[in-house]
Amino acid sequence: MVSSRLLFFLSAIFLLTAQAVAQTADFLYHFCLNDNGNYTANSTYERNLNHLLSSFSSNTEIDYGFYNSSYGQNSDQVSAIGLCRGDVNPDDCRGCLNISTSLLKQHCPNQKEAIGWFDHCMLRYSNRSILGVKETSSIFYMSNVNNASSANNADKFNNDLRTLLESLRSQAVAGGSLRKFATGNATAPEFQTLYALVQCTPDLSELDCNSCLVDAIQRIPVCCNNKKGGRVVGPSCNLRFEIYQFYNSTAAASPPTSPVAPPVSPPPPLTNTNTTKGSERNTSRTIIIIIVPIAAFVLLVISFCVYFRVKRRPRREKLETVEDDEIRSVESLQFDFSTIRVATDNFSEANKLGQGGFGDVYKGRLSDGQVIAIKRLSKNSGQGDLEFKNEVLLVAKLQHRNLVRLLGFCLERDERLLIYEFMPNTSLDHFLFDPIKRAHLDWQRRYKIIGGIARGILYLHEDSRLRIIHRDLKASNILLDAEMNSKISDFGMARLFLLDQTQGNTSRIVGTYGYMAPEYAMHGQFSVKSDVFSFGVLVLEIVSGQKNNCFRNGENVEDLLSYAWKNWREGTASNIVDPTIRLGATTEIMRCIHIGLLCVQENVADRPTMASVILMLNSYSITLQVPSQPAFFMHNNIDLETSRLMQSTWVTKSDERSKGDSVEASRNEASITELYPR
Repeated sequence: MVSSRLLFFLSAIFLLTAQAVAQTADFLYHFCLNDNGNYTANSTYERNLNHLLSSFSSNTEIDYGFYNSSYGQNSDQVSAIGLCRGDVNPDDCRGCLNISTSLLKQHCPNQKEAIGWFDHCMLRYSNRSILGVKETSSIFYMSNVNNASSANNADKFNNDLRTLLESLRSQAVAGGSLRKFATGNATAPEFQTLYALVQCTPDLSELDCNSCLVDAIQRIPVCCNNKKGGRVVGPSCNLRFEIYQFYNSTAAASPPTSPVAPPVSPPPPLTNTNTTKGSERNTSRTIIIIIVPIAAFVLLVISFCVYFRVKRRPRREKLETVEDDEIRSVESLQFDFSTIRVATDNFSEANKLGQGGFGDVYKGRLSDGQVIAIKRLSKNSGQGDLEFKNEVLLVAKLQHRNLVRLLGFCLERDERLLIYEFMPNTSLDHFLFDPIKRAHLDWQRRYKIIGGIARGILYLHEDSRLRIIHRDLKASNILLDAEMNSKISDFGMARLFLLDQTQGNTSRIVGTYGYMAPEYAMHGQFSVKSDVFSFGVLVLEIVSGQKNNCFRNGENVEDLLSYAWKNWREGTASNIVDPTIRLGATTEIMRCIHIGLLCVQENVADRPTMASVILMLNSYSITLQVPSQPAFFMHNNIDLETSRLMQSTWVTKSDERSKGDSVEASRNEASITELYPR
């Protein structure tokens, strides 16, 4: 048998080679979209997707930088679009898209819709029709942190940039059905030359391309005003500007002209206008060619080593395999995998309750008759081990009637299971946002739920022997027991504070937009007041019965915080109350709206603590302060889309780099590019 030392050595080699490969080929950004659901392994949809993606390498349309096709029928039909930057030659385009086809499925292993961007290409697939459709969501920004001009010349720089982009927009819109792409440069203040690029997917109409680029140009003040470089990137169009030439001007000047009779020879290859970038591209390709076979060989050797070691070890692993000494203290809670397999009828579909970012959730029944809920870590979950350890270490130490109780866990081979008490009424969102089930939540039950959530958060913040910031409080993470008592769940994103610590910073922004406090979403700063903000959003949702980001007012869709603030200020707060409870206790309802608005104030210091919230909920003798403007409030001159952009931007910091940092280094200077995903 291979020794442990040799196994460690081989593992180290593999990790280093895998890291090198990842550094040479990874997306600038990608989205795994859940709106259209997921597909199961070996399903018809997955087979159709694999067939469609495999055709990229041989399709001749890639010679023009754009590929689109669909395959399958009805609900299993898959549509895909591949777009290369207009100055990229066919070989590099094909290579970029080939890498994208495998990488996007790795990042989004189950989602029916996904999109990923490299510097030179974009790949997108979906189970809905996407050809010729302008897409206004799934947009991200990149911005250089350094200013391009002094304060005195900032307006001049921004005006010069806008003039250049408007000129390029007209050129791109006038492009044909093979390419809508334009590049150019202009003189900028302080002896700078400004370079820019705009592009639409050529399947768009001239009207849609123009509209998409107009919208992209209007987003520049949000992300990269007076910056040395920036990008606004979306599925249907994109733009980029820098104070150095980042595109190949020779290839960009030679677009294809006829969709009927394509030229015999491909567009000219990339020239050496930027020798450094050309050599970097060739070096990266060489590294991939050399390292991938080595990594595969090392992986094969390690697989044999692991196989022989596992064959001789007992089936049940100890908690030391998680490599965390603290987790040993809760080893008494460990279940046998065979016990859970029997309890769930071998994880049958009939016992499946749902699915989340961690994995699938199942209902089970132990031999003594106790009903349990089991979260099974997905093998494709990149953050699963971290969340697993977090929940075991935190939840096992927390005991409160308004927190879901962890009964145990299972670690056996590659299985990671969390076993909880079973909540027969599932989660709050299943009742609150369902037009039929919502009627079961009268005001008395809603008020009870609000109070339970508040007590659970107060315990996390102040009354437990640990200070916990949950960071992902939302309606789907509030579970309801048989008596409709509310219990907070899902501590995979939670963070532990020292007792005297008041604030933390992170670059790994986790949580759900709409519930995230602005200082956290935009600057990575979190504290107990971040949870207070999320609680305030929850209170307003419970009172209104509608989601924060799509509050319906007749035929209009508004942001709930803005709508609540506007009506409270005008003395018409009853407008936001769910019609099914308007006959309830009006005073309590109005007081809860008031408390909710206090919790979502933009200024962190103005928000109450959870201890104060409990007092305000239970005592009418306490006079409530007048709330100030909520975060993300939409002024009259800011539309809903801009408000959502403000809700979904953040600035990355320097900690937690090992968990997948989203900071990109600028290629020709020592500055940092910060991502602003939407």
